[in-house]
Amino acid sequence: MSAAETWRAVHRHFRPHRWAVALGAFCTLIGAATGVLQPLAAKALVDRLGQDEPITDVLVVLTALVLLGTAIEAVGAYVLERTAESVVLAARRTLIGRLLRLRLPEVERTQPGDLMSRITSDTTLLRAVTTQSIVSAATGGLAFVATIVMMALMDPVLLGVTLGVIVVIGGAFALVMPRISRATRRSQEAVAEISTRLERVFGAFRTVKASGAEERETAAVDAAATQAWRYGLKAAKWQALAWSSVGLCVQVSFLAVLGIGGARVASGAISISTLVAFLLYLFYLIDPVSRLVEAATQYQVGTAAIARLAEAERLETEPVTAPGPARAGDSGPASSVVFEDVTFRYREDLPYVHHGVSFEVPGAGMTAFVGPSGAGKTTVFGLVERFYETTGGRVLIDGRDVRDWPLAELRAAIGYVEQDAPVLAGTLRENLTFAAPDATDEDVRRVLARARLDGLVERLPDGLDSVVGHRGSRLSGGERQRVAIARALLRGPRLLLLDEATSQLDAVNELALRDVVAEAAREVTVLVVAHRLSTVTLADRIVVMDAGRVRAVGTHAELVASDPLYGELAATQFLTAAP
Repeated sequence: MSAAETWRAVHRHFRPHRWAVALGAFCTLIGAATGVLQPLAAKALVDRLGQDEPITDVLVVLTALVLLGTAIEAVGAYVLERTAESVVLAARRTLIGRLLRLRLPEVERTQPGDLMSRITSDTTLLRAVTTQSIVSAATGGLAFVATIVMMALMDPVLLGVTLGVIVVIGGAFALVMPRISRATRRSQEAVAEISTRLERVFGAFRTVKASGAEERETAAVDAAATQAWRYGLKAAKWQALAWSSVGLCVQVSFLAVLGIGGARVASGAISISTLVAFLLYLFYLIDPVSRLVEAATQYQVGTAAIARLAEAERLETEPVTAPGPARAGDSGPASSVVFEDVTFRYREDLPYVHHGVSFEVPGAGMTAFVGPSGAGKTTVFGLVERFYETTGGRVLIDGRDVRDWPLAELRAAIGYVEQDAPVLAGTLRENLTFAAPDATDEDVRRVLARARLDGLVERLPDGLDSVVGHRGSRLSGGERQRVAIARALLRGPRLLLLDEATSQLDAVNELALRDVVAEAAREVTVLVVAHRLSTVTLADRIVVMDAGRVRAVGTHAELVASDPLYGELAATQFLTAAP
């Protein structure tokens, strides 16, 4: 990102909190002003001591300045810390809302661990750059200017010596700043890699253990952690160099001022009290210079995080629409589905998955999609849900192009059971009502019976409030599929999409759920991707797909007689005969 783009991004996060930051800056500035006055009080103290005059009132003023400055700066520091946390919270809320609305292709191109790192780790770095660095730059700059002015009034010659040292060391400091930004960005990317590696391991934990891959995966995560450590050390090295330059600057300035100032006192050009006050200002200069160094280093650290957040903000999101109407347990009229010469590919550099796919599903009833793996069956469901946009042609629901539907309204009309039947961490009740949060206990009880889950609920120690584990790890594969089907039915959809929804069920439960699906198909439109003949033969129509094209549509008996591919599938991939 260019400097202008970075500043605009910083300003966007900073602007809603500008008045709180201004209050914190004002308190910090008042504290700095009391510090500027302290050397003058010290000068007056030295003058009175030299003239053998009372110093009680000067000591009282000096003590009051110290206490007042400390108290006001403490208030300012709290205001800024509180505001910094508010900036982080606002950034996380915005980013979470945006990432959960990402288009599916964007999510598939990005590692989940990297996205999580941007929310948890990168946003934390905003706290410094959007508040502390801005305030430190403003207050430090003003205090620096005020101190320089006071030093100029006391002795321009000593000021020239001081500024000469500051310019030389400041030039070297400026060369360090870009290195801090680069090292911090690489460190954050390495931290994101740790999250990605861990997400990969925990997402397939049983596979890792069954494959005896613990050591290899530990080594991979360790390598990412080591990389983060290495870049963190590099950033720390440059930051330490930047901070040490402040001390070096003051020490060299002190020696130069002490030598030249001592000569000027000896020559009578300035008084001893003036030299003492000037040296106090020189030491006071440590604070504003430190603030400026802090602002510069925090800005460099923060720009790395802002660049990564900006990348996340540029990812394409789905349009925001009002939530669709909830109809738990109460499906509306069945939907018609039409594909008109649809072409589709997942990315421009990938081959087409659909080549002019056309079919029509008029309304209530079951339509099964069959064909070899890779024929484009599951992609049909992705296009109906508008997880992806067609490359060409149209997908119509109830005679209306899906691109013209408000997205929330479209998906509210659809119940979708994915191929792997995902179950979320939480309780069984939370999973069942995930798509229908307003469902009543009676709605839940009814769908449990339909999906043959009532026996499972009775066996669980806490019934519906039992925790199902990460990704439903405490449930069997068949139980997870039945939970997914029950969740879809509870929503009361007009269109039900089942992607191999019974593949992990035993014969008894499959037979029961076949009856449930057949019952649902009398009222709603059911589209099924199936590899079992027992499911396919129940369908009112069967769409045979091959290599991204529809090669035949008909009933089981018609296709066995007319389509060689379907006949082969029925004889081999499916059961050899219908039940």
